[in-house]
Amino acid sequence: MKKILISIVLLAINLTGIFANENMTQTIRGTVVDAVTGYPLIGATVILLDSDPLVGTITDLNGEFQLKNIPLGRQSIEVRYVGYHSRVISNLLLTSGKELVVQVQLEESAVEMDEIVVVARKRKDEAQNEMAAISARTFSVEETERFAGSLGDPARMVANYAGVMTQNDSRNDIIIRGNSPMGVLWRLEGVEVPNPNHFGALGTTGGPVSMINNNLLTNSDFLTGAFPAEFGNATAGVFDLNMRSGNNQKLEFTGQIGFNGFEAGIEGPFMTPQNGRKASYLANFRYSTLEVMDKLGFSLGTGEAVPQYKDLTFLIDLPTSKIGRLKLFGLMGNSYIELGREATDTLENAYNGRGTATNFGSGLGVIGLSDLYYFNEKTRLKTTLSYQRTNSKTELDSVKNNGHEIVPFIRSDQQEEKISFSTQFRQKINARNNYSIGMIIDFYHINYVDSINHSDWDHFITYNNISGNMMLYRTYGQWQHKFNDKLTAYSGVHFQHFGLTGEWSAEPRLSLRWQFKERHFLSVGYGLHSQIQPKAVYFVETYNSESDTYHRTNENIKSTKSNHFVIGYDYAINKDFRVKAETYYQYLYKVPVTVSSPEFSLINAGDFFGIPLEDSLINKGTGTNYGLELTVEKFLSKGYYFLFTASVFDSKYKGYDGIIRNSAFNGNYVFNLLAGYERNIGKKTMITMDVKTVWAGGRRYVPVNIEESVKTGSEVRDWGMAYEYKYNDYFRTDLRIGIKRNGKRLSQEWGIDLQNITGYSSVFMKGFDVEAGETYTVYQQGFAPMFLYRIQF
Repeated sequence: MKKILISIVLLAINLTGIFANENMTQTIRGTVVDAVTGYPLIGATVILLDSDPLVGTITDLNGEFQLKNIPLGRQSIEVRYVGYHSRVISNLLLTSGKELVVQVQLEESAVEMDEIVVVARKRKDEAQNEMAAISARTFSVEETERFAGSLGDPARMVANYAGVMTQNDSRNDIIIRGNSPMGVLWRLEGVEVPNPNHFGALGTTGGPVSMINNNLLTNSDFLTGAFPAEFGNATAGVFDLNMRSGNNQKLEFTGQIGFNGFEAGIEGPFMTPQNGRKASYLANFRYSTLEVMDKLGFSLGTGEAVPQYKDLTFLIDLPTSKIGRLKLFGLMGNSYIELGREATDTLENAYNGRGTATNFGSGLGVIGLSDLYYFNEKTRLKTTLSYQRTNSKTELDSVKNNGHEIVPFIRSDQQEEKISFSTQFRQKINARNNYSIGMIIDFYHINYVDSINHSDWDHFITYNNISGNMMLYRTYGQWQHKFNDKLTAYSGVHFQHFGLTGEWSAEPRLSLRWQFKERHFLSVGYGLHSQIQPKAVYFVETYNSESDTYHRTNENIKSTKSNHFVIGYDYAINKDFRVKAETYYQYLYKVPVTVSSPEFSLINAGDFFGIPLEDSLINKGTGTNYGLELTVEKFLSKGYYFLFTASVFDSKYKGYDGIIRNSAFNGNYVFNLLAGYERNIGKKTMITMDVKTVWAGGRRYVPVNIEESVKTGSEVRDWGMAYEYKYNDYFRTDLRIGIKRNGKRLSQEWGIDLQNITGYSSVFMKGFDVEAGETYTVYQQGFAPMFLYRIQF
């Protein structure tokens, strides 16, 4: 194995040498558009900063520009257009293996100045969505792979932002301001998707490995509260991901080996429509690294516990002259693993407890077609039709007699299908006012079959066999008004109707952003948000011993509601350095609870491989989250960056008994410190080093009732003390070292991500082994090196 790896590295270095050239250059291309409508701006000036002699161009009839023969390395461009705020895009990384294609959004000035170009305004961190005034920021593809410990996963990357934490190294669940990960909305190309992760259970939003391929993304938004009216059916936050289009002028390839798998990508042009703009395609396929190694005969020391997964992502971009811009996109993947069925399997891990053996598989398929049509430069209509299918299959067995006996226990096969139609009409009335109205119609078909092995009858009894349909209707309107260039108001309302329960909801949204002093901003926001329950919850059946029948007791439960209040202060010290503080209060109500388990609340579900299916739920639970967040950030410039975030918060809930308890996600505090440095070695090589340290409150837990566990012969938790205590604090430091090297026609990258370099043992959970009669501890991930190799040409 070692000889093979050494041979690959030597071959890669030789390839770079063969294609090397002392005067290597590349092309920067892109499009300049209006920030509100996305309409191309003709005649905008694009300048390469610090170029001598000056290098520049203007955009053509399609708003496109091209700068050729630009030296490799970090470059910055400035874009100007009459009557608009100019914008500087800094520290773009230009490599030999891939053309750099960017889209630049310019904001029109609210003050009419026909012949004046307004000073640059938009900063790197500000959201792409013009309606997002508070608790929102954009992130780049480079950040998803550069931040130590992120492993190219957008979800793990945003865990470094203020207000966000993770409690499980083995999964990428996003906990925002003390909320359940179930409250997070994932959106890809404007389409709401369920769980875009491998090994993801229905109803949850996280998993061990992301299906979202960061190589195919462009700048995207992450929102953590009081989000705009176009977003609904979510109570915690929004992940609004955008895919980039493929290169429409040149064929390019990408190959990569790393934590997320062996992968291969291709992109390029394929036809020229009548309007002269080339169409493009983009596709990427990934296959589990450990599965490949296992099939090659390498011993992984995990027995049959080898994660198997694969995924395919694609996008076809077809501009037309008559019906608008068409995009066909898709995300497809499946995964499977067997745990605890061999002695060589790891007994104590965050996936599988002692005394159990699990086979788990999941799959997701999303395909969508969108059309963006412009009536004129100020008015547009975007319409999207999509189909989704997601499924999970579980076999859970009991392991007895020190692993020599496996007793079948639970079988579960769950499937959901969704057809979604959405349309949004957006109009820019003038530089001060713009609005959008839209609607979303979702049709669901579900099929759940769950059974349990009855010990008395020695065969499986089906306790859930559900097949049904449901509809979710939503419509919204939102308005942005600029009083001037320093004060902007945002308002909107989101309407939601759930056909299964007949429930209606009207949710107002309101925010304000005020630049009260040079480089000083104050923002306030409010939003009422609601979310339907996981669909399986509505179909839980309860046995009635008097009539000897089963009936559904959750059919009429309502959506969980949430009021968000946020105040933020932002100080842009200079173009590369900022300080931001936000404080928030969130009140959740109509949370499902139950009489039979008065301490239970669905507010605590969503950070593991399933959803609790309690019967006879009622909407009488409440919850509160409040806290203070601080961000101190220097954007990448002069070869280095740093990011410090601090979040101090409290998260409480009430079950049916009305007792105030800590929620499962009340870690109370989290601190992140990230820094990175890069240095050029000659003209062809760049060395990067990035470090991250996180210190957070430990996981809340429900203690084991040892006496009852011994008496019953199975682990019993003391729910009367639910989440009263938490484990010791979580601590972890990650280090990433990378080398990027350019050849004449290809570029390569090597990276090693040293996770938890101190080897600190953070507790994940404690359990009780009935057979051994002892308490055991499961720890978070120990020291683990992760490797990456990428080639582009």
